[in-house]
Amino acid sequence: MPASNFASTLQSIRPEAARAPTSGIVEVANYGRGRDGLIPLWIGEGHLPTPSFIADAAARSLADGETFYTWQRGIPELREAIARYHERLHGRPFDPDSFYVTVGGMHALLIATRIVAGAGDEVLVPTPIWPNFEGALEVVGARPVPVPMVAGATGWTLDFDRFEASVTPRTRALVVNSPSNPAGWVASRADLVRLLDLARRHGLWIIADEIYQRFVYDPALTEPNGRSASFHDVMAPDDRILFVQTFSKNWAMTGWRIGWLEAPPALGPVIENLVQYSTSGVAAFLQRGALAAIEQGDWFVEEQIRLAHRNRDIACAGLRATNVVGLPNPPGAFYAYFSVEGVRDSRKLALDLIDRANVGLAPGTAFGEGGGEHLRLCFLRDTAILEEAIERLASALPDLARAA
Repeated sequence: MPASNFASTLQSIRPEAARAPTSGIVEVANYGRGRDGLIPLWIGEGHLPTPSFIADAAARSLADGETFYTWQRGIPELREAIARYHERLHGRPFDPDSFYVTVGGMHALLIATRIVAGAGDEVLVPTPIWPNFEGALEVVGARPVPVPMVAGATGWTLDFDRFEASVTPRTRALVVNSPSNPAGWVASRADLVRLLDLARRHGLWIIADEIYQRFVYDPALTEPNGRSASFHDVMAPDDRILFVQTFSKNWAMTGWRIGWLEAPPALGPVIENLVQYSTSGVAAFLQRGALAAIEQGDWFVEEQIRLAHRNRDIACAGLRATNVVGLPNPPGAFYAYFSVEGVRDSRKLALDLIDRANVGLAPGTAFGEGGGEHLRLCFLRDTAILEEAIERLASALPDLARAA
């Protein structure tokens, strides 16, 4: 298409669609894809395929002819199983009518965003953060308001004063991602109480992403049942909180695209309509696989957590041994989010590391304000391959730091 026609076409579409941000992670991944021997640690997923007991359940569903339209909210059996799963994690009953099956966590996030924000509205977003949070807001015409976290010698913390100062008459909601992607920050109960108090005083919704809640390593931040603190621990029944969740991380199902949204049952008809007008529901055979995962897969999740914990220590120790990396042990999630002495342009550094070390990392510039000088490394990988990646990085990083 000629450049003049391309420009004219862009001018004719909705501005929020035209402004949808390009992913900095995808840019670097596209640069490195297909290189012989490259170790890709840029995407937030493990190396293991979906366990066979999950895939087999989906295959049986296909063989049984479950290929028709199904419940917009999700099949009842899966919603009941999700409620029981939450009961195991939190030690109290949950209403299945609070859960809505979605096409991955991203779909759950989009629905949550459409419920609470629209054109001209503002949503507070602590950064650095997974870029899809800001992207989901921008494509509905809302404005994400970055609230940079504070990086310290022992890790990242929220700036509550800055949160308070960022509230305006246009503010409708705030996002909380704990354990966080990419920084690995984990909210304490006290943190969640302060955030909830802020939301109550200003009449705000909270969009809570607790996807990594079982990947927590600091005993001081770990609840007795092995998860991180949750808004479920501190909220009242009438608090306005939407929870985003997914099957992707715990059960190695990133490519399945299935997750869930938790919301007050009163919003059921609204969410059902938003599902109808976006995807018309999740395929029944995928839901059968998800049902097997959540009912039979705790052993697999526990293995994933042990692997991530061991690999976290390997990655952090190896990177710190270069003497040019700043990296406290992240207390949660499965990412090492580190800075390199003297380096200010993490995008260029990520591209250079593909060329010099044949290792793919995500640039901090992809994660919003406050973390642009960092790189993100996913350490939920085969340990031997991770060790090889750390060796390559340790060889390349000192030279790149000196050249910066």
